[in-house]
Amino acid sequence: MQNKTFAIIKPDAIENNNLGKIIDVIIANKFTILNARLTTMNTRQAEGFYSIHKERPFFKDLIFFMCSGPCMVLELEKINAVNEWRTLIGSTDPKEADNGTIRKDFAESKERNSVHGSDSNENAEIEINYFFKNEI
Repeated sequence: MQNKTFAIIKPDAIENNNLGKIIDVIIANKFTILNARLTTMNTRQAEGFYSIHKERPFFKDLIFFMCSGPCMVLELEKINAVNEWRTLIGSTDPKEADNGTIRKDFAESKERNSVHGSDSNENAEIEINYFFKNEI
């Protein structure tokens, strides 16, 4: 059964001219791009999106980073989309990511890790709605 996931190609990937390369990987791995938008998050948007991390010590740095430049938000579709995307992007820390994953190939560090991916079907729906169904 087809389902959806949410992805962000983060500011570091765009800054390093990897947007097109990552899109190519998405397409080569048979994801259908249902929606895509280039956006630069403001503080309110980033804080809302990452509110789950509000009490974490890295929250302010994360918000600053996500507002530091444009990012591409994507609604993707594929059979088992959430798990397939999580596998394709690899571990948060590119040093621990498997060869051939997006983070292994494009990420600079655990903090500048090129992409975001929903961690569950429920969160995918929330995140898709946050960027594509609501006016933000």
